[in-house]
Amino acid sequence: MQKNFLKNKLFKIGKFDFKKKKTFIVAEISSNHNKSYSRAVSLIKKAKKIGADAIKLQTYTADTITLNSNRKDFSLDHIKGTRWKKYKNFYSIYNHGSTPWKWHKKLFRLAKKLKIEIFSSPFDETAVTMLENLNCVAYKVASPEINHIPLLIKIAKTKKPVILSTGLAKIKDIDLAIKTLKENGSNKIFILKCNSSYPAPLEESNLINILYLRKKYNLPIGLSDHSIGNTAAISAVSLGACIVEKHFNLGDKKKTLDSFFSLNDKDFELMVNKIRETEKVLGNYKYSISKSSIKNLKAKRSIYVSQNIKKNEKINKSNIKVVRPGLSLHPKYFHKIIGKKVKKNLKVGDRLKLNYLS
Repeated sequence: MQKNFLKNKLFKIGKFDFKKKKTFIVAEISSNHNKSYSRAVSLIKKAKKIGADAIKLQTYTADTITLNSNRKDFSLDHIKGTRWKKYKNFYSIYNHGSTPWKWHKKLFRLAKKLKIEIFSSPFDETAVTMLENLNCVAYKVASPEINHIPLLIKIAKTKKPVILSTGLAKIKDIDLAIKTLKENGSNKIFILKCNSSYPAPLEESNLINILYLRKKYNLPIGLSDHSIGNTAAISAVSLGACIVEKHFNLGDKKKTLDSFFSLNDKDFELMVNKIRETEKVLGNYKYSISKSSIKNLKAKRSIYVSQNIKKNEKINKSNIKVVRPGLSLHPKYFHKIIGKKVKKNLKVGDRLKLNYLS
C-alpha cells in the first residue's frame, strides 16, 4: 500500500532503498548498553544477525540535555508512575543512560564493517556537529525535542534525511517543526507516530493516525514503538508504516534503564520475521489475480450445452446451463441468447459460441 503512495516521496537512508525493501526496521539501543562498550558492540552485532536494517544511538550528555539541579522542576518525583524513581533528578538519569561520545566513532566504524546502517538522535547542536564528522546518514528528532527549534535548524542544514517523532506533539508542534525543517533546507522528512509512555499501553496506540498523518502532511509515516511485544509494530506496517523503530536489548535478562519495555534479541527477531511476512501479505497497490490462482481460472462458470440441440432449434433454459469450467460462453450472455436459433447440431457438453447462433 505504501509503495504506491510513496512512489515519488521515498529516498534512501544510507544505502537502504525503500523501493527494494518496504520497511526500515530500526533497533534503538538507547541506554541498553548499560555503560559497557562491549555490550554496545554485542547489541550491534546481534541486531545485524537477526535482520534489523539499522542501529540507532542517542547522542547527548547530561549537561547537553538538562541542568544539574535538585530543584523541584528537575526532579523525577512529580512524574507519576515512572519506573526511574530511584534517580533523584533528570541529570542523574541522563548521566546514567547516555552513550559516551568517545564510543561513537568506533560504533559507527563497526556498523559500517557489518553493513548495517547507523544513525542517531542528537539532543543539541554540538551533537549534530560531532555526528556530521562521522558522516551520520540521517537524524532522528526525539519526541521531546520537537520544539527544540535551534536543534531542528542545525539538523535541517545538514540536508540529511530527518525522522521526526511526534509522541509529545500537538498538531501545531508538528506544523512548526516541519515548517522549520523545510525553511532551513530539509526536504527529506519522515514522521513517526509515537506514544511517549514507557511502556506505552496498547490501547493508547491509536495507529489509525498513521493514515491521518500521511493524508495531512503527504509525507512517509512510520512508528516509534514503546509498547510491549510486537503487535503495534506489525499492525503499523499493515497501515503503511515504512519505518518501525523499537528499543532493542540482549536476551541475558540484564536490567538496564530501558530493558523493561525493550524487545530482547529473540523477540526482536520474531518481530522482524513477522514484519517481512506482513509485507508479503500486503503486496503492491495494484489489483490483479495472483499468479498462483491463475491455474484455477477454469473453476469459474460459463454457458454449456446441457441437452442435445438440433440445427435451427431455439436456445431455451432447458438446453443450456451455467456450469463449471469457465471455458465456454460468458454467463453475461445467458438471457440475451434465450430464443436464438442454433446454426449447427450441438451435443451435451459442447462449448457455446455467439457465432453458432442466429
